Amino acid sequence: METAPITAWTLQAQIPMPPDVGELMVPGERPVAAFSTFRDSAIFTNKRLIIRDAQGISGKKVEVYSLPYSAINMWSSENAGTLDWNAEMELWTRAGHIKVRLGRQVDVRRLDMLIAHAVLGTL
Repeated sequence: METAPITAWTLQAQIPMPPDVGELMVPGERPVAAFSTFRDSAIFTNKRLIIRDAQGISGKKVEVYSLPYSAINMWSSENAGTLDWNAEMELWTRAGHIKVRLGRQVDVRRLDMLIAHAVLGTL
């Protein structure tokens, strides 16, 4: 059965950790990897995925999504093909279905392993 995602994001490339990421984390949480999105960033920590989404013309309004790995029930990954330029991951969570498109510079298998370690508790 096909279900429409509740949200969809595009991770374009891995980036250095944003300097202000510490403001978003709780004690004992540490950043693992960061990726650029269309207007902001996605940060994988040892506890959750944080998506910062700048909004508006100035980008000063920022919406922050937080997905604890414990909420992920299942995930899939698909590498890019000959005619399909982007790889993608799909996450089925307690909140619903989330689609994550991956730019050419993102290693889908490395990201799949990151999710696996996070969800299975070895991160």
